[in-house]
Amino acid sequence: MAQTPSRAVIVGAGLAALRGAEALREAGFTGTLTIVGDEPCRPYDRPPLSKHVLTGAIPADATTLPGSLGLDADWQLGNAATGLDRESRTVRLADGGTLPYDRLLIATGTRARPWPNPHEGRLAGVFTLRGRDDAAALRRALAAGPKRVLVIGGGFIGCEVASLCRQLGLPVTLVEPGPTLLARVLGSTIGAFIGAIHEGHGVDLRCSREVEWLEGAEGRLVRAHLVDGARIDADVAVIALGAVRNTAWLDGSGLSADPGGVDCDAEGHVLDAAGRPDPCIAAAGDVARFPHPLYDGQRVALEHWSHAVAQGLYAGRLLAGAAPGRTYGALPTFWSTQGDLVVKSAGLTQGADAVAITQGDPAAGRFVALYGRAGRCIAAVSVDAARWLPAHAELVAAGAPFPPRGTATDRPKGVAVVAPGFP
Repeated sequence: MAQTPSRAVIVGAGLAALRGAEALREAGFTGTLTIVGDEPCRPYDRPPLSKHVLTGAIPADATTLPGSLGLDADWQLGNAATGLDRESRTVRLADGGTLPYDRLLIATGTRARPWPNPHEGRLAGVFTLRGRDDAAALRRALAAGPKRVLVIGGGFIGCEVASLCRQLGLPVTLVEPGPTLLARVLGSTIGAFIGAIHEGHGVDLRCSREVEWLEGAEGRLVRAHLVDGARIDADVAVIALGAVRNTAWLDGSGLSADPGGVDCDAEGHVLDAAGRPDPCIAAAGDVARFPHPLYDGQRVALEHWSHAVAQGLYAGRLLAGAAPGRTYGALPTFWSTQGDLVVKSAGLTQGADAVAITQGDPAAGRFVALYGRAGRCIAAVSVDAARWLPAHAELVAAGAPFPPRGTATDRPKGVAVVAPGFP
């Protein structure tokens, strides 16, 4: 990079954006730094929203991330980016203003996928959970003591909310169209074990079922109707159908972006529609889709807290000219706290053709599952067995042979290899 850029703009005001801004400054960038966010508040931590905030342990506005208050930056909050003109190097804002840039970091993250029927989605008692205001509103509804909570979707957020309702002593029904909880992420073999644990805690689990429509009375949710004709009376529903990446503002920019993310090259620069990197633009966090070196360059977009931190730091250094010629490829890690159940993972299960329980016992609710593809370890998932995960993460990072060789404490004799059961 010939010279230090004088104007840096970061679009997005979440975890990846904040860590990117900090990395820019730490790498010696002294120019103007502007951070644009559609929400009116400083960057905050999202994991507590589905845990401590919903239980009432902490208020939603106590989740502000450390570091944001002292950062030397111009904060443009509550003023979303609406467009990007790469020819003039300007970002258009919702209030009609524009921001010039020499270097741009795209870190716009995701939003909750809404209920497909907008009218039903606006019924009182129907919630999504993504932002701080969402968590505060849902906390108030749960604290009011609903007769039954309906959770639609059995991914990680759905599981966390359902288990939290049981912690609060609330009746909860979880409806999941897949064969088990977490089937898309972990496969139905491991998903069935986790589902059994939730059922043991009192969650009314309805897998291979689907909600067709939500019924309201006087503007409030009263029940859900399933495709098979069943009805579930509920006064609170949490829509947990996954996330949508925030890329619509890039329409017409000439960048390679769609609802699945914005494409980057191996170094982290964003690609244009012809597949050419724009050296002035990087992306980080949930919205970035990049070739991962541990997975044969397969393009992935990750919604992981640790990934947002690592890639944000990397992108900040990249834009400051402090990390040229390198590739980003941190081992993906993730955790989910579902009541007293802690699920942690290392690596990506996508594409696995086999899975094995390599330590512990699912019947006891504490185990590690190792995933393989084409005879190599690609991911490991621990359920209430985090102390065993680092050794498995090393196997994943090294692409070690699958199933693993040798012996280990608490490893079942004659490890059974089975199909992971992805839908």
